Parts: sequence; C-alpha cells; structure tokens
Amino acid sequence: MTRGSAAVPKEKKGATFTIDCGKPVEDKIMEIALLEKFLQERIKVGDKVSALGDTITITSEKSKISVSSNSNFSKQYLKYLTKKYLKKHNVHDWLQVIASNEDRNVYELWYFNTAENEGEEEE
Repeated sequence: MTRGSAAVPKEKKGATFTIDCGKPVEDKIMEIALLEKFLQERIKVGDKVSALGDTITITSEKSKISVSSNSNFSKQYLKYLTKKYLKKHNVHDWLQVIASNEDRNVYELWYFNTAENEGEEEE
C-alpha cells in the first residue's frame, strides 16, 4: 500500500491579488504610492529582495494595488507585507487586512471597530 504524502499548501501560479485601500486613502491616512513602493522593495523572488523582473508586476490605480505573478506567489505573503507596512507607518492599531467576501483574491483595509471598546471603558 502507498501512503499519501503530507498536505503541502499550494501557491497559485499566474494569480493576481488586489489590495483595496479605499477607506484609508479617502481619509488621507495613507498614500497608495508609498505602499506600492514598499511592496516593490520588499517582495522576494528567488531569495532576492526587489528582484521582481518579469515574474511579478505591481500596478496601482486610484486606491487599489494589483500584484500579478507568473510564478508561485503566496497570498499570505502579500498579507504579511501589507501588515508590515501598516506597522512601519504606525497605523496598524487602527487598520486591519481582511480578505474580501466577494472575491478571495482581494484584500481590504478596514478600520477596527473602536466604538464598542470606548463604550465598555466608560461604564
């Protein structure tokens, strides 16, 4: 009998992921160009930082950043880098990165619900 191998997480080949920064950009909390530059400088391809070449393309339009990949690219890695950007710019306490309900290839930046926490502190 042959045994099945351990489950290996699959990375999507030729996938396109989007980060929707609509609310923070409208409120002027963050600039989309800075996040795009951060991703270009930090994404690793073949254990080399900012060596995107033809394998990964990063584009931005208004309040969305799209990351397209011809090779293996992890959605979780994109979320990790986005959280790292938020932490670096001291807005990680107010914003969170959440996968969209409509399309799982889209991340959205949402505000934490602080109104509930403030009401509990006053009582």
